[in-house]
Amino acid sequence: MNEIDLAFTPALQQAQLIRNGEVSPLELVEIYLRRIERLNPRLGSYFTVSADFAIAIAKEKTEELTKQLTKKSTNGEDLPPFFGVPISIKDLNPVEGLPCSYGNRALISNIAGHDCGVVINIKKAGFIILGKTATSELGSFPYTEPKGFNPTRNPWNLEYTAGGSSGGAASALAAGLCPIAQGSDGGGSIRIPAACCGLVGLKPSRGRVSNAPAGDYRSGTTINGPIARTVADAAAMLDAISGYIPGDPYWLPNPESSFLSAVEQKLGNLKIAFGTNFPPLGESDANYRNSVLKVVKLLEELGHTVEEKCPDFSSLIEPFTIVWQAGVGSSGIPSQLLQPLNQWLQEQTVSAGQYLKAVTQMQIAARQIVTFFNQIDILVLPVYLHTPIKVGEWASLSPEETLKKIMHWIAPCPAVNATGQPAITIPVGFDSNGLPMAVQLIGKPADEATLISLAAQLESLNPWIGYRPELDSM
Repeated sequence: MNEIDLAFTPALQQAQLIRNGEVSPLELVEIYLRRIERLNPRLGSYFTVSADFAIAIAKEKTEELTKQLTKKSTNGEDLPPFFGVPISIKDLNPVEGLPCSYGNRALISNIAGHDCGVVINIKKAGFIILGKTATSELGSFPYTEPKGFNPTRNPWNLEYTAGGSSGGAASALAAGLCPIAQGSDGGGSIRIPAACCGLVGLKPSRGRVSNAPAGDYRSGTTINGPIARTVADAAAMLDAISGYIPGDPYWLPNPESSFLSAVEQKLGNLKIAFGTNFPPLGESDANYRNSVLKVVKLLEELGHTVEEKCPDFSSLIEPFTIVWQAGVGSSGIPSQLLQPLNQWLQEQTVSAGQYLKAVTQMQIAARQIVTFFNQIDILVLPVYLHTPIKVGEWASLSPEETLKKIMHWIAPCPAVNATGQPAITIPVGFDSNGLPMAVQLIGKPADEATLISLAAQLESLNPWIGYRPELDSM
């Protein structure tokens, strides 16, 4: 297998190649570091590349692998599931000894003194961290253009955004600069970049993945999760990062079976709803409505019952916006160091009473939406309402205009952050700009397994793994 093919090999397959002794952790890390050195200046996928750190860990794991493989009684089965597989970490998540800038240039020298909970679990799973991927400032925006950094570009068309706030994670993965990526989702921030870049993005249920050492950030709307090449990779990474850490304000019991096993699970007839209209924010354009209808046709071919109906998300808009805005205000970063939209959001003072009222309103609206799922198993929605924007397209707009544009574009996403439900994005095709298109599947609370099973069914009917951006020929 040549270096390019190996760089685009899914993470689970890489883990098996390592166990078989066909490739070493050090060889993989060096392949990705060479690609990052060559392509990252054009893409802006990584803020920080931890080359020395990654090579040192890779050498240790390669030595450990050699010892394991020389034992007659083992073929590497005692190793953790992703032993020696490289990964990227979003620069909102602390990794001990590495910078954590939160997308703000003034914090680029802020060296983390600890690993956050999800990073602890990622290391336990055997991953090797390549570096910190780009994020929008404070994770606030669905595009990744923080001041003082190179904008993050879409590997499929460099004129366009890779999405946000996990834009660097998706850009890096789509470009073959890592085999799997960690992201976080507080209003679509896993699903949007995954959709922009033609990847699988899994937003877990609230309480599935710990936010330790932080707790109730933005009233439980934000959660860590995987961005992957395949449904199986996403499921296996969710297995690796899930679980309660003492002190978590939300948690779910561990599932009886692994999420990876759900990939092979046979489903009976599901009741599935779909929608493409989100008043008062608008209707998805023809491309994205057709993407949903394409998936609807596949679902019907699989024997599922599908009808067009969608819960009303309108009562969530105002309270969710206030909760999101309060997150910017709680950052502690002086206003003059923030980008204009974050400055403006910080200046829209929210009192404690207003915040608590908004949380209550959001929770009431969320209960109404979750009740809708008493009638159905899965809801199919577009991820956004129109084609991804070009890099810098909204840079000259006022904060008010930018916020309005953001709310319209990502209208289908924030509702499940408010409800805490799981959602997964899967690619479905390309638009006229050569950009991937996707849909999201939304499941019942704590039911990632059904989502994963259905996404795997759709993946088998419309396989995506063979598609790659043409960066290596440029």
